[in-house]
Amino acid sequence: MGTNKQYHGYESYDYLEAGTDYREVELGELFSGFEPHEVPLSAEEEARLKDLVAQNDVVSLHDHPFYFPKDVHDDIWTYVREGRVHTAYEYLSQSPLDAVFDMHLDGLSGIHSKHGWKWDDIVHDVAMRAADIAHSDFAFRCSSVEDIHRAREEGKVTIVPALESTAMIENELDRLDLLYGLGIRCLGVTYNASNSVGTGQGDIYERDGGLTAFGVDAVERMNKLGMAISTSHSSPQTTLDVCEVTDEPIFDTHALAQTGGMGQRGSSDEELEAIADTGGVIGVLSSTHLPDLETYMDHFEYMVDLVGIDHVAFGPDVLYGDHTALLEVLGEFHGVELPESTMQNPYVKGLENPTEAWNNIPRWLVKNDYPDDEIEKVLGGNVIRVLEEVW
Repeated sequence: MGTNKQYHGYESYDYLEAGTDYREVELGELFSGFEPHEVPLSAEEEARLKDLVAQNDVVSLHDHPFYFPKDVHDDIWTYVREGRVHTAYEYLSQSPLDAVFDMHLDGLSGIHSKHGWKWDDIVHDVAMRAADIAHSDFAFRCSSVEDIHRAREEGKVTIVPALESTAMIENELDRLDLLYGLGIRCLGVTYNASNSVGTGQGDIYERDGGLTAFGVDAVERMNKLGMAISTSHSSPQTTLDVCEVTDEPIFDTHALAQTGGMGQRGSSDEELEAIADTGGVIGVLSSTHLPDLETYMDHFEYMVDLVGIDHVAFGPDVLYGDHTALLEVLGEFHGVELPESTMQNPYVKGLENPTEAWNNIPRWLVKNDYPDDEIEKVLGGNVIRVLEEVW
């Protein structure tokens, strides 16, 4: 179906009355004041692009396909604590996306607690979003590969419920089963901070502790459940340990490479190759360290050269709203001064939000004469291959 999406106007929580049933916050816009950018194509290239996205599943391995407040600094905590995140259905319908791994609020999910990641926060976030999606006639939650194919065939979008950390399971292994029952189909091991499963990327003192013994059990349980595993934000040793003990291919849903120009902010070649050796897939991350789409695609090509075309996809990790303002708020909240390199670009030209990113990524591939079979793999085929094994 490609870009011929069957969107009929439903907006989040239309079944309720804003201002009466919940507190209303003015939401962000498609470009948050930044100039849109589109990769130019010839008429022949446009026709090829149309055929490619119509015939092949387009899957984002990592995004936040919802609105943040227009005024992030003043309204973010009101919005979060209200517990009703608004999915950007209309804007998603303006992209070729058939499926998107939706990472929810994650560490921002402080709905009932101060710092988020608590069990009640995560359950509230996941279940409330599910209630909203259930009322949409355009989007539906994804639980199988067949759902992704159906979304493309019917001109809809399917939302893959995902989370970026196991922090909320604490020492309760059965909570993985409960998350699966709530619809979660992809789970990160850690999110920077360490937890009962393993060491986080941002939580290494003098040595990297890697995966815990409980973490080995958690990986085994996720394999048994049919839940995809991601090592994004995990420490290097945790990533390598997960790759060693898993029986199934894994993801790093959003990553950049150290030797591709990111230094310590990226993943090592050893980690990326270990993920590929499981049969897994790495999603290329967008970041304000990168000025534009071209530098983003440089990272894509570096990873393809490193691990092969069968093990790379795209996980831009973008949202609808002012991403830089959100980083500033998070830095203030955690009492952390963000590195100058993180804030050097107010936005990534051509990748400002999921709509722009997923219109431009396939356009760039067509413009640069990638073969049809390779475009099919990186736009969704590689992710689907892993999901057919894992789910």
